[in-house]
Amino acid sequence: MILVVDDDKSIRLSLKLVLERNGYEVALADNPKAAMQVIWDVPAVELVLMDMNYTRATDGEEGLTLLKQIKIFRPEVPCILMTAWGTIDLAVQGMRAGAFDFITKPWDNGVLLDRIETATQIQNSSQSSGAGGTKLRIKDSTPSLGTGLGVKLPSLSDIYSTVARVAPTNAPVLITGESGTGKELIAEAIHRQSRRANGPFVKVNLGGISNSLFESEMFGHKKGSFTDATSDRIGRFELAKGGTIFLDEIGELSLSSQVKLLRVLQDQTYEVLGDSHTRRTDVRVVCATNADLRKMVEEHTFREDLFFRINIINLHLPPLRERREDIPLLVDYFLRLACAANKLPRVKVSADAIAYLQTLPFTGNIRELKNLVERALLMKSQDSGILEKENFAPLSSMVTNSFTDSVGADSTLDSMERTAIANSIARHNGNLSLVAKELGISRGALYRKIEKHGL
Repeated sequence: MILVVDDDKSIRLSLKLVLERNGYEVALADNPKAAMQVIWDVPAVELVLMDMNYTRATDGEEGLTLLKQIKIFRPEVPCILMTAWGTIDLAVQGMRAGAFDFITKPWDNGVLLDRIETATQIQNSSQSSGAGGTKLRIKDSTPSLGTGLGVKLPSLSDIYSTVARVAPTNAPVLITGESGTGKELIAEAIHRQSRRANGPFVKVNLGGISNSLFESEMFGHKKGSFTDATSDRIGRFELAKGGTIFLDEIGELSLSSQVKLLRVLQDQTYEVLGDSHTRRTDVRVVCATNADLRKMVEEHTFREDLFFRINIINLHLPPLRERREDIPLLVDYFLRLACAANKLPRVKVSADAIAYLQTLPFTGNIRELKNLVERALLMKSQDSGILEKENFAPLSSMVTNSFTDSVGADSTLDSMERTAIANSIARHNGNLSLVAKELGISRGALYRKIEKHGL
């Protein structure tokens, strides 16, 4: 049952009609007191759709108070807030207070029903995987580090379970973690296990799109819409229609572009440059970043309303140095992959070599380990079927076994990272492509680390 709370009778009846036509039971309340009476008396309520204002006041305090009361008595019930675009700050306050989502008036029925379905699906799956429930089974397509061959990492079992629960919904997902931790692979796993698996999976590196080209890249343009528009261009949202769009490095997006993205995520509509016709999106949005978005919100470099819109579900991937138990599995997996790609006989890794690898900090995370394993394989003696510690040590320019060869024993990871990058830059005479390859990170990540450390 869905509880609709709004002081406007026409809105209540309109929502009741839409929801009942789509198979939902509906209860109505025209003020917070009546709403709480329903919450106390009707256990069947599984979602609340509520306005923020019930008198002439427009500060949203009545709605926020009602939301907090619902969360005290029925914390498991998701609440979706309704607010006008001009008062979207109220919705942000509501998200801070525990609301599941918000939708702006006037709403689109399709968008509204999609949000309701997402909220109820996530709530039901969370309950079914809790104590006494039946754990949702993870599909065979659980995240693998590549194609063909796969590996399940013990440290990510909770991540896999969450992916299995949220993948069938349309809920936006934000994947966080350092560069090289496998954020894109998790995004692909979400897509593979979703109802959109047969649709496209479109990857967009927002860090590589300039502010001036954002609209053209994301929404497309018509021929002649600007000076260099010599032909029509299909935008990324159109390419992803019916599937998933993966917005990587969303923390790199400028504030002006954030507003444009928020609009399409909120209303699921956009306009192609040079065309006044409004188009509707049909995509699942998964975002990723290695930035601290909460800190960016506090520093006013990332919009709080956009943060709440993309952060309905958050998956955080810990760095490899915090999950060293994964290293043996990863090494074996990358060796099998490299041997198959280079048509080489299978190679094993000695226990001493594994122990050595588990002492390294791997600031480039899984990507760095992969590069290190591939280089060791290609540079080993052809008649040797085993990789020893000696095969890895000369190639590991980041650190030594004790972490102290190039930096002091009491150094922090930041200082070790700075020293390693500086040494690599010196070795390669400033060739940043070679530096990025040696460190096992992308050029974009290298640029950010260089700026971070003032190099």
